[in-house]
Amino acid sequence: MKILLDTHAFIWWNLTPEKLSLNGLNLIENQENILYLSIASVWEMQIKISINKLHFDNPLSEIITYQQNINNVQILPIELEHIWQLKNLPLHHKDPFDRMLIAQAMTEKIPILSIDSVLNNYSVNIIW
Repeated sequence: MKILLDTHAFIWWNLTPEKLSLNGLNLIENQENILYLSIASVWEMQIKISINKLHFDNPLSEIITYQQNINNVQILPIELEHIWQLKNLPLHHKDPFDRMLIAQAMTEKIPILSIDSVLNNYSVNIIW
């Protein structure tokens, strides 16, 4: 199964995995699943780090490289189709990073691992 990790799911997985649901943790740990991290999430985390709203013990680049090498996390680039999909999204959620994740999940037809209940207002499969 392909799974797009919401930004907070990736953060919690690396910092406080006990915050993840048991189902979410099982999905992440299942080596048969393909985990995706959007480049939008990388961008969001780097911004939060630079304004001191997020802190990791190691640089974000090292954490992502580690997850790519150890857990085969795939980076999902932002493609033009993802951007064009934004025009189809109602404004239930104004966060541009979350809106991009929704557009990517819709375009790629993959579920998002997220606790954010606002995402349930969109035509995308949310798992938690």
